[in-house]
Amino acid sequence: MKRTLKYLAGAAVTAAVAGMATMSYAAPHDTAGRAPHSTTVTPAAPAAAPAAKHAPTPRIVQPGERVTGAPGFELWLTPEGKHWTTPDMPEGQFRSVVDGNVDLSRPGVSVQSEGTPERVHLSGLYYGGKGTASTVELRTAAGTLQGELIELPGRPGWGVWYAVAEPVPNDGSWSFVSKVTVRNTKGKVYASISLR
Repeated sequence: MKRTLKYLAGAAVTAAVAGMATMSYAAPHDTAGRAPHSTTVTPAAPAAAPAAKHAPTPRIVQPGERVTGAPGFELWLTPEGKHWTTPDMPEGQFRSVVDGNVDLSRPGVSVQSEGTPERVHLSGLYYGGKGTASTVELRTAAGTLQGELIELPGRPGWGVWYAVAEPVPNDGSWSFVSKVTVRNTKGKVYASISLR
């Protein structure tokens, strides 16, 4: 594309034409400081494409690696199952995935709830769903919460979800959590449990 620009004194002109790349026009000067009648055309760099969004996946942890859900609440996984501590039980608790009580071939979710006056710590297993687990949503007496997912390396077919909530005055219900839904990276239900 050739253009003739007259009497430009070193100005730069940027033109954006619909359907065409943006071009910058700069008029070089001769030794007397006058702009010549022909110009140099320099195409602008193309705009970077926006990064594609990817659905989140569980955090991969090594066997025995501790994850702090809240002060005093820690979780860790071993090939045998989920381990966790609370301020009242610092020696730890355990939920097995190998004792025959969990059928890893069918979708499922478990729920454990412990609390202090400051917070409620919620966690559980998820297992057996199709695809890769991506997100966990909880319906609770404190409202809807988003939790976190952790798994061991190598796609073991199960993982652990956890979340922390503020306690609410006793509303007379027997369960703080009413529903837990784990979704896969395609947004479909991986596993779910309704408690009321």
